Amino acid sequence: MNQEIAGLDTIDRNLLRLLQEDGRRTTLELANRVGLSPTGTSQRVKRLFREGYVKAVRAILDPKKIGRGTVVFIQVRLDHTAPHIFERFSEAIAKAPEVLECHMVIGGFDYLVKARIGDMSLFQDFLERVILPLPGVRETHTYASVGDVKPDALLPI
Repeated sequence: MNQEIAGLDTIDRNLLRLLQEDGRRTTLELANRVGLSPTGTSQRVKRLFREGYVKAVRAILDPKKIGRGTVVFIQVRLDHTAPHIFERFSEAIAKAPEVLECHMVIGGFDYLVKARIGDMSLFQDFLERVILPLPGVRETHTYASVGDVKPDALLPI
């Protein structure tokens, strides 16, 4: 990684790694791990937030314990591709609480949707209630995950 382009030195990158692993670490623990004073560490962490390197700190919940144990990936093909159709689709999909991620892609379909539902017995309802009524949807293909190989991976720093 080119340090000049990223604007991060070794200490900044170490702080980002540590915060990704556990965002609840105290300033004192971070300081001890990176070899700075607590004040210097606090200033760096505040700068990393201010400059947008860290977007948020939040808890990662156990999906099974909250009734969202099944992951489905849905390829969505629109009936035609035009800016107003993309915009309407994006606005509508953003409102669906089951949808974790949605990516516009290049290839044989237009969007890849990642959603979490209770289990496959609830899938048909989710598809009919959330996905199929979205603006411009022509065709879908669904893939259910049978195991998490590398869920919620940390970003390489």
